[in-house]
Amino acid sequence: MTIDAPPAPATNPIPVAGEPPRRPRSEPRLGRFLNNVELVTAILLGVVSVTTAYASFQASLYDGETAKQFSAGQNSQTEAESLYLEANQQYIRDVQLWDQLTELQIEVDNVPAEAATSQLKYDTLMFTSVSDDLNAAILWSADQNAANPAEYTSPFTSEEYQDALFGAWADEDDKSEAAFKAGDAADKSGDSLTLTTVLMAVSLFLLGLAAVARQLRVQLILMSVSIVIYAVSLVLTFSVPFMAWW
Repeated sequence: MTIDAPPAPATNPIPVAGEPPRRPRSEPRLGRFLNNVELVTAILLGVVSVTTAYASFQASLYDGETAKQFSAGQNSQTEAESLYLEANQQYIRDVQLWDQLTELQIEVDNVPAEAATSQLKYDTLMFTSVSDDLNAAILWSADQNAANPAEYTSPFTSEEYQDALFGAWADEDDKSEAAFKAGDAADKSGDSLTLTTVLMAVSLFLLGLAAVARQLRVQLILMSVSIVIYAVSLVLTFSVPFMAWW
């Protein structure tokens, strides 16, 4: 009868001196900093959230500036229209007055029987109805016609007269146009910041997915895409001039 020998007891391999312990398969091949992906994700979430709030706040300021400039432009435009109507009415009265003065001057020069009466009417109108601006334009016209009798120069072509009559309208109209341009610029800046908030919201969404993902590779891919989108939105954000709120 043969007796089987007992099995040899299992022995653990003796590690060779100087050989580092083997890395378990579940352990990631990353450095200590990147091993804690959740911490990195939380930091990125905080940074992106802060800059998103900043961009949103600046966008709201630009929206308010847009409304302010458009309101100022509309008010200036209304005032300019009022000034133009007033100046145009004065221009029409001056033209009619000048036509009447011209007729009286013709009677003075060519109708001796009516010369005295016409001269009296002419002087009266000049004293009571002709403004200083129109009077200066009449004198300027007389000098121009005396220097060049072959070509008639109307008093109403005087630049000084036109500036005196329509200058206030032109200034207010320029003010209105400048306000509308400023409003358009503020509106574009606000739209740009609104776009950056949308991009940052996408970045936050991807970071949120990375925070709950189980696989390290998926986490890193989501974080990388999020960082790229955030970098683009950050450049767009700081390309818009800072608007003070105080």
